Amino acid sequence: MESNEEVLGLIFKVNEDLLYEVSDQGLVTILIKQEHWIQRSIRRIGFNIPMYKRTTFDAYASFVFLQIDGVRNVQEIGALLEEKYVETSEYLYERLLLFLNHIEVNDQYIHAINK
Repeated sequence: MESNEEVLGLIFKVNEDLLYEVSDQGLVTILIKQEHWIQRSIRRIGFNIPMYKRTTFDAYASFVFLQIDGVRNVQEIGALLEEKYVETSEYLYERLLLFLNHIEVNDQYIHAINK
């Protein structure tokens, strides 16, 4: 099992092929292209299926996502999060690591560059 220092020292980077938008309010919307053959076929016969599936993060997740730059580690991102949202201090790193793990393993929006 990794020690706390190893986990807090992880550095993540956003996948280069990930499409996302940032709103005026700073909210991140992830765009996933819907190009399954069934979706393409149904579009051809006239049904209106969106080209992209949109997933919008809340303020906390958007803030964390925008801090992922391939330079900052988990501890630095957590410190910035705690500075901006003072009320998040309880279980901050546990929640941050759960979020980062989810968007890395399940969604593949990011990847660790120093594992």
